[in-house]
Amino acid sequence: MDQNFIKSLTRIVGESNILHSGAEKERFTHIWKTDIPLEAKAVIFPSSTEEVSEIMKYCYSIKQEVIVHGGLTNLVGGTETESNQLVISLDKMNLIEEVDPQSKTITAQAGTILENMIDAAKEKNLLLPMSFGAKGSAHIGGVVSTNAGGLRVFRYGMTRQMVLGLEAVLPDGTIISSLKKIIKDNSGYDLKQLFIGSEGTLGIVTKVILRLSEAPTSRSSAIVGIDSYEQVIDLLKYLEKNLAGTLSGFELMWKNTYAAMTGDQSHLTAPISTEYNYYVFVESLGSQPKQDYERLENLIGNSLEMELIQDGVMMQSERELNSIWQIREDVSILAAQANFDQHFDISIPIPLIGELVDQAVKELNKLPFVERIFTFGHVADGNIHFIIGKKENNPKIIEAINQVIYRPLKEVGGSVSAEHGIGIHKKAYLATSRSKDEIDMMKTLKLTFDPLNILNPGRIF
Repeated sequence: MDQNFIKSLTRIVGESNILHSGAEKERFTHIWKTDIPLEAKAVIFPSSTEEVSEIMKYCYSIKQEVIVHGGLTNLVGGTETESNQLVISLDKMNLIEEVDPQSKTITAQAGTILENMIDAAKEKNLLLPMSFGAKGSAHIGGVVSTNAGGLRVFRYGMTRQMVLGLEAVLPDGTIISSLKKIIKDNSGYDLKQLFIGSEGTLGIVTKVILRLSEAPTSRSSAIVGIDSYEQVIDLLKYLEKNLAGTLSGFELMWKNTYAAMTGDQSHLTAPISTEYNYYVFVESLGSQPKQDYERLENLIGNSLEMELIQDGVMMQSERELNSIWQIREDVSILAAQANFDQHFDISIPIPLIGELVDQAVKELNKLPFVERIFTFGHVADGNIHFIIGKKENNPKIIEAINQVIYRPLKEVGGSVSAEHGIGIHKKAYLATSRSKDEIDMMKTLKLTFDPLNILNPGRIF
């Protein structure tokens, strides 16, 4: 390895903040694949935006490719590296700089773990409503860069809706800083939007200001069993209409997935029978614990009488409430039951979800190498996930399964990625969701920001 390269980087961050000459192999490219050593020239750990800027200035001057690492929970190959690339890890940029109860904002460096931010907001009686399975590992910089979703998008929106201010470093080291707490700012182009969801291809997000909400004082939940997808949609409309804006979660799980999450190979138990075709997890956040609980309880009772649902149970305690949401969130239980698991994250128009999922499952079951099919998702915003287990992993099998899932999406106006991004693994299917003109414009933006193509190259397209 070029020692001048290492010396130049060491001058920026110090010897203790760079791994090289084999030490980099102690790291990995994905938090769930820690047995695969990292391939990279080196891993560098800046502690400030200014250090990130100096690193990028140097890399730009020598045309050195850079891959950015956050919490390594990405599911589309966004953090995969090659031996000729430099990894910038934001692990040490993990400071929560401020929680401001007056403006209801939180300011944090990009390497801050999301769950730590959620807890910090909670201490000030505020709510950061992002909620997804990887919140205990995901860095906020990666969350913003992929415009992550989660369980409460239906009520609070994607990450994009929560970002008020942002700081980012461009490929040439230029710092773009718009760290504002204001909600309304119509002064020209909203440049921060370019970095939200662009998967680190236009700049490295180094600091964010997120909008918070007043913390709810009540959380009520129920789980219901349903026989038909039409009833699922009818229940969503009924609850949304009658919960007066407090419906915050409406999650759907198919029968075999629910059985796997609560069966012999799981530590979780089923709160209702496993005989129904669909299971809906309902969450309501409000401000009057007794009244809010009773309101949801009455609506669930009415739904039974109206035959919108076939079974249902309210959660009586915090422990019960957490246990049913663990059934929805702890999808590692499914991955453990699916050999060579293949994950999907797609968007489908809500009325078509039942039909398209049934068709996909039918086609997948015809493939001799498919062993398990698990389906679940955020049905209230049209986002469905598949975890598919198969007998072996090879490109032909992966492509055959991809075609089953992705092929129908263009015709119905769906998306190959609802919340995980495109990364490396989905870029061949980008045209399913975007027109040629859209993709060309994306490429123009990439060329404008990164003419040398050194920052997260090969992602998206």
